[in-house]
Amino acid sequence: MKKRIQLPLQGRKVLENFIAGDEILLSGVIYTARDAAHKKMFEAGKAPIDLRDKFIYYTGPTPTPPQAIVGSCGPTTSSRMDNFVEFMLADLQTVGMIGKGKRSALVADACKKYKAVYFIAPGGCGALLANSVTKIELVAYPEFLSEAIYRMEVEDMPLIVGIDIFGSDVFR
Repeated sequence: MKKRIQLPLQGRKVLENFIAGDEILLSGVIYTARDAAHKKMFEAGKAPIDLRDKFIYYTGPTPTPPQAIVGSCGPTTSSRMDNFVEFMLADLQTVGMIGKGKRSALVADACKKYKAVYFIAPGGCGALLANSVTKIELVAYPEFLSEAIYRMEVEDMPLIVGIDIFGSDVFR
């Protein structure tokens, strides 16, 4: 049975109910950010928007076809953002990440330390995941095109808990 998460969270304590390996359906507002946006925020020491208690989805939406809300928006390889995780969780106070693939031990330790989670989105399913998006809006770094920061509203986005707040990791 899939567990549901409705954003915004009513405190991080809610995340104690989601254990590595759990299948979930995520609904609410998330923000996209990939390599270029992470680097720019890290170098600036701040984000252009308030990301406190927000989830970051490592995706770069493709151009939106006619009659659609968004183009394909599958996850990118998460390990490329590992060096930014401490900054994102400690300084920007994000609550979690969504991407694909395994992460370093550094990420599992950071999830435990900051009571954050890493969700895995199925790779190769960008068109399917786009069906979960009900609204998308460019909010920062338009010069990065698909790697800009977007505000996304999602409904029942299918994910797996990859790393839970206790540091348990489905890949280890």
